[in-house]
Amino acid sequence: MKKLIKTLRKPLSLFAFSCVVSIATLLLYNIPFFNYVANNSNESTGGKIFLLASLVVIMLVLNFMMTYLLMFLTRIVGRILLAILSIINATAAYFIFTYSVIIDATTIENVFNTRYSEASAFFSWSLWLFILLAGLLPALFCLLHPVVYGKLKQLAIWCGSSLLVVLVVAGLNFNQMLFVSQHDTELGGLLQPWSYIVNTGRLAGFYFEGKAEEIKLPDGQITDQEKTVVVLVIGESARKANFQLYGYGRDTNPLLSKQKGLKVFQATSCATYTTAGVKAILEPENSDDLYELLPNYAFRTGADVSWRSTNWGEPPIHIDEYLTDDELGVMFPDEPEAYDAILFRGLRERIESSPKNKVLIVLHTSTSHGPKYADKYPQEFEYYKPVAHNVEEGEKNVALLVNAYDNTIRYTDFLLNGLVNTLRSMTDWRSAMIFISDHGESLGESGMFMHGLPMKLAPKEQYEIPFFVWMSNDFRQYKSDLPAVLEQHYIFHSVLNLLSIQSPAYNPDYDIFKAPKP
Repeated sequence: MKKLIKTLRKPLSLFAFSCVVSIATLLLYNIPFFNYVANNSNESTGGKIFLLASLVVIMLVLNFMMTYLLMFLTRIVGRILLAILSIINATAAYFIFTYSVIIDATTIENVFNTRYSEASAFFSWSLWLFILLAGLLPALFCLLHPVVYGKLKQLAIWCGSSLLVVLVVAGLNFNQMLFVSQHDTELGGLLQPWSYIVNTGRLAGFYFEGKAEEIKLPDGQITDQEKTVVVLVIGESARKANFQLYGYGRDTNPLLSKQKGLKVFQATSCATYTTAGVKAILEPENSDDLYELLPNYAFRTGADVSWRSTNWGEPPIHIDEYLTDDELGVMFPDEPEAYDAILFRGLRERIESSPKNKVLIVLHTSTSHGPKYADKYPQEFEYYKPVAHNVEEGEKNVALLVNAYDNTIRYTDFLLNGLVNTLRSMTDWRSAMIFISDHGESLGESGMFMHGLPMKLAPKEQYEIPFFVWMSNDFRQYKSDLPAVLEQHYIFHSVLNLLSIQSPAYNPDYDIFKAPKP
């Protein structure tokens, strides 16, 4: 045993150490990358083998060069960084293997916008075991194994040779540039550690660009004083395919399907993750810029605006009344904070006590967010049984995962039905309820789960969303010439119409309602 330990502790040259790290990085974390190339290249068998061999060489040499440079130039700092990268690599590889994710800028943004309560839902013994074996053990090797660093001359020889090899092999594969450009998102998102290093840098660039003040819209004005309330409910991960209202075979909307006056639209989201999806719902047009958002604009124009949320990831909301689930829990201590029912508590009283005649309420829900769908509704709403308690269980039996997800839709149906009944009973107010989801959700189709894929790769389950409206009698009339499929930007302009806000920012082409009668 002592002899084995002595052998394992034998110092390695920096060349050998870098080779070990490079080979381990390829074998432990990058198999999905090569699987993708093998499955998507149109080359003949011989061409495919040459391409894969070339990519193996390039990856090994680049990782070797990175390790050699890092260790030689920074010594102990290099060891620590390599150890950290090992653990992150293992975590990224686990989520790629388990959830078929792509580590692009969108995924990195989701990571930074995720609260502990959501992230903890992914914790499992399989995750910790994978991180231990594929992350922590390599990290310990990087931290503790003795290394002979060598001289500067050796650094120049090995790194110069590495760069030459990369250039030569890349040149021999110049004809593959079209394949690389067509699949750059997928290839870059599966390549560790480069996927999260590069995309974290890209996200930082986006962040500093986005720190600019939101672009103010032209001033608007409220044109009448009729008592009006609009409740905008932003669904979370609610996909159209599982709503009975859209023809789903299960009875997931037993209450809303009987509601008179409910208008259902076909719609798609502008993104497959919360931050961008909510921004698209609230902004006047699809833009990378940050324009003044619907609640901010309505509030500045003179409406009474309240935002209630059990979720996160919203763009900047600048109003006086922004209530989180924790704050609502203090207001309504008898209502469990874990479920979205707390968003709907006291709405009638809140509306009727408003000092203004134009009221906008935004409810940002979290009901259908994975991976633990079964935790998103009270036990009495577990109509479809048995259920998978998380996505990992659901991978083994997708039907049980769908049961849990469908229960979240039935719970949503219950909450929205109660809201409609409340608004209908407020006969001295003109009222409207609008429900639209931020994005959809994958439930095992083509081996995909949850959401967050780039739009050009996302299956329809991740962007086909529910969008429906209920209005009190004689409030507004729907247009008859709307497109077959609507975008999320219709919300901004339609709500301005309902609230009688006249504005240069209003675009009638993105309004589902006819102009109000003079």
